[in-house]
Amino acid sequence: MSQISARDFMITKLVTLRPEMDVMKAVQLLLKNRISGAPVVDQDNKYLGVFSEKCSMNVLLDAAYEQLPSNEVRVFMDTEARTIKPDTHLLSIAQVFLLTYSRRLPVLEEGRLVGQVSRRDVLRVSLDLLRHNPVQQPEKSLLYLSALVERHESPLA
Repeated sequence: MSQISARDFMITKLVTLRPEMDVMKAVQLLLKNRISGAPVVDQDNKYLGVFSEKCSMNVLLDAAYEQLPSNEVRVFMDTEARTIKPDTHLLSIAQVFLLTYSRRLPVLEEGRLVGQVSRRDVLRVSLDLLRHNPVQQPEKSLLYLSALVERHESPLA
């Protein structure tokens, strides 16, 4: 399982947004495609950030209280969203999803968007791997289970 990296299962056909795009059109695009967010890229496919449902909530609040000071995606996108590289291992990706609120991780190579991995993608590939390669070494399973118990008992869990 640890040999699988983002490159092996990332989605490469993505809905992307431009920073100058009208923010209401961006919200409509998220709803139309039933996605919770999309990467924002420039004309050279350089990654700039993510525009998500959460960002859309800022749009709604600004529209209600401030008469929407700008109508461009660039004003509302998250430029601090986490990203990963194509060689990031599956278990490392799962760890990021476990420890953060991220729902998707753009995959960047030299600053350019090459794909994206979602929580659902990680679950899908993990389940497939477990179905086809059941755990054969009980000592590793016990080690994993003990780590789960420790994490469950930790006050940070």
